[in-house]
Amino acid sequence: MVNGSERSGGADVCIVGAGVMGTSIAYQLAARRLGRVVICDQGTVGEGMSGRSSALIRMHYTLREEVELAVLSLRMFREWTQVIGGQPVFHPAPFVRIVHADEVDKLRRNIAMQRECGARVELIDGSTLASLAPTWAVEDVEFAAYEPESGYGSGGQVAADLLNRAQELGVTYLARTRVLGLRRSGDRVTGVDTTGGPIEASLVICAAGVWTRPLLRAAGWDPPIDTEFHHVAMVRRLQAEPRDGLACIDSVSRTYFRPDVPGTTLVGSFYGPRGIDPDDFPQQPTESEAVGLVQAASRRVPGLADGGIAGAVTGVYDMTPDTRPLIGQVPSLPGCLLVGGFSGMGFKISPAIGVAVAELVADGAASSVDLRVFRPERFEEGRPILPEGEYRDDLNTAR
Repeated sequence: MVNGSERSGGADVCIVGAGVMGTSIAYQLAARRLGRVVICDQGTVGEGMSGRSSALIRMHYTLREEVELAVLSLRMFREWTQVIGGQPVFHPAPFVRIVHADEVDKLRRNIAMQRECGARVELIDGSTLASLAPTWAVEDVEFAAYEPESGYGSGGQVAADLLNRAQELGVTYLARTRVLGLRRSGDRVTGVDTTGGPIEASLVICAAGVWTRPLLRAAGWDPPIDTEFHHVAMVRRLQAEPRDGLACIDSVSRTYFRPDVPGTTLVGSFYGPRGIDPDDFPQQPTESEAVGLVQAASRRVPGLADGGIAGAVTGVYDMTPDTRPLIGQVPSLPGCLLVGGFSGMGFKISPAIGVAVAELVADGAASSVDLRVFRPERFEEGRPILPEGEYRDDLNTAR
């Protein structure tokens, strides 16, 4: 912790938010020696939505740039101890993507695109899936995508590890320091006002997740970000049930699931109610919500219906109209960079986002992955992201 005089001092870059995005960016900025970096965090590291993430690590996306971010991130997750240090954060769980029967052609095209991006993924038929997952009901599956090298992690651990490494490189971390507003000189953003005093900065990076919209709206630009409530359930496995260790996103049941702590499976759903207050939302789902979620997933994994619910977690997504992030200069607010609106995908691409945003800050453009498609002004331009291979349950209109 730093003293009050340091709190009111200046910085080259001030990052708002210490989740996986803010800490990833801070680490990469520090690794490139891009000046004094300060992170302001209204709570403690990873305490917000990062710590509530289901933390799937997979590469199956319908947009090339998302796949590129996921491929780079997977490599970093798998090499965590060499790159960041600390304990391993990656837990292997080969990933399966099941789509509606009439979208198999899109699945084929997306797999081809993903392989071009360096993803290790293959198209498997239903009989192969049955051999990989003998406890699943797969009679309706003609083909699926299979990623043998994917898995899952922990949002809280990843954020903490990144912050520790960033601090070793000189980043200042201000815990329990809420950002009250952006400081301005004319049209330009020149820092932030916080509960610990003002901080002047040449660049402010807003990585505040579900708390982004009120901060930027108060400064004069209302980002197209809405909140969406989600919950997951942890289901006990029956001892007689073999552990296949696979993770899955299943369009048919509209659920996803993965192994969790020994003896349990984490189950989540695709959609949730909008407009939830991120500072006041239910900390547990209702019994009927949790039971309904498990019943839906048991269409694919029948054994889940008899396993019993061991626990549940809730959280809030920061959603955009096309379910893709907003990354770039905030319109009408020079000096402020937005990295938000990840719509539930943020954890799995957070290592690569740190790399790309540091390149953007240092060089004016990202070279690892081209971030221009995610520019915040695309909705004002009438150019939302609409990949040709988008599945209908990925479209925001289905929510």
